[in-house]
Amino acid sequence: MCRVEETSGKCDYRKQCEMKIKIFGERKVEKLKNSMVSRSRMKLWMIRAITTILLWTCFAQLMTLGEMFGPRLLKGWPSCFSHPELPLVAELSSIPPKVILPPKRLYKNNGYLMVSCNGGLNQMRAAICDMVAIARYLNVTLIVPELDKTSFWNDPSEFQDIFDVDHFITSLRDEVRILKELPPRVQQRVDQGMFLSMQPISWSDISYYFHQILPLVKKHKVVQLNKTDARLANNELPLEIQKLRCRVNFNALRFTSQIEELGRRVVKILREKGPFLVLHLRYEIDMLAFSGCTHGCNSGEEEELTRMRYAYPWWKEKVINSEMKRKEGLCPLTPEETALVLKALGIDRNVQIYIAAGEIYGGERRMAPLAEAFPNLVKRRLCLFHQT
Repeated sequence: MCRVEETSGKCDYRKQCEMKIKIFGERKVEKLKNSMVSRSRMKLWMIRAITTILLWTCFAQLMTLGEMFGPRLLKGWPSCFSHPELPLVAELSSIPPKVILPPKRLYKNNGYLMVSCNGGLNQMRAAICDMVAIARYLNVTLIVPELDKTSFWNDPSEFQDIFDVDHFITSLRDEVRILKELPPRVQQRVDQGMFLSMQPISWSDISYYFHQILPLVKKHKVVQLNKTDARLANNELPLEIQKLRCRVNFNALRFTSQIEELGRRVVKILREKGPFLVLHLRYEIDMLAFSGCTHGCNSGEEEELTRMRYAYPWWKEKVINSEMKRKEGLCPLTPEETALVLKALGIDRNVQIYIAAGEIYGGERRMAPLAEAFPNLVKRRLCLFHQT
C-alpha cells in the first residue's frame, strides 16, 4: 500500500512539474513569437523610412537637374519645364534676387553725429563720403545727412528724395551704424538745446577729428557739423579711409529708382541717335558769382554777379579780381574755350553733345561759338520733350 501511495505521490508531483514546464514553455514561446512579430514590424518600418528618404533624395536631385538642364533638354515637351501658359523661365526671372546684407559691425558707440550738407549736389555727395569715413573712424552713430535747402537753387529735396536711403544704411552696416533719425531720448536732448553745432576746419586730416571732434562728441553726446564741404583732406589719409570714401560714393549713394529710370531713358534716347558726348559746363550764374570770374561778360552781367555774391553771407570772398583769378587758372572754361578744347581733342563735329548743366549764363549769346563748332547740341529738357 505504501509503495502504491508513494508511487502515486511521485506521479502527481511529476504531473505538476510537467504542467508547470508546459505552461512556462508556452509563455516563453508566446513571448518569443511576440518579439519576433515586433522585430519584423520594426524592420518593415525601417525599410519604409529608408525607402522614403531615398525617394525624396532622388526627387530633389531630379528637380535640381531639371532646373539646370530641363529648359534645354526638354524644350518643346509638354512637361513641368515648358508649360505653355506658365513658362518657368519667365516666373524665375520675375522673382527679385535675394539681397545678402553684410554683417553688422559691433562697436561701443561714442555718440551721435548730425550732418548738414552745403553746396551743390556734387559738393554734398563728396561731403557725405567724408562724413561716413569720419563717423566710422570715430566710432559714432551717423544720422542720415540733411541736404542744403538754402543754396541758390532753393531745392527742398530731402536725402530720401535723391538717394535710396535704405540701401545707404544697409550697405554700410558693416562699417558704421546709420540711423534715419535720433532715438527719442536723444532727440529730447536736442530739442532742449543740449547739443553742439559747429563748423569743422576745412581740409583737416583725420587726426583733427580724433583729437578735436571726438572729445566734443563724448562730452555733448550729440554734435552737429553744419558745414561739410571740403572738411576732410584729400591726400595723406589712411588707405582704409580712402577705400571707404570710394565705397560710399560708388556703391552706397545710389539714386532712387525714379531718378535711375529717368537716366536710363535719357541714355536710351541718345543712343538711338548715335554716338554722344556728355559735357558738364560749369558756367551757371551761381558758379560765376561765387568764383568772381566775369571774363566775356558785359557790365550789366558783372554787376548782377557782384550783387549775388554779396547776397550770400557764407560766400566769404567778396572783392575778387577776375583777371588775376583767370591767370591763376581758377576760373571755369567759357563755352568758347570749351569748343577750342573739343576741337583740339579731335571730337567729330557731328557727334551729339549732351549739355549736363543748368542754364548757361548769357544764354544763346554765350553758347553760339560752341553751337557753331558742334551743331548737334542736346539739352536735357528738349531731349525728353521730343521723346514724349
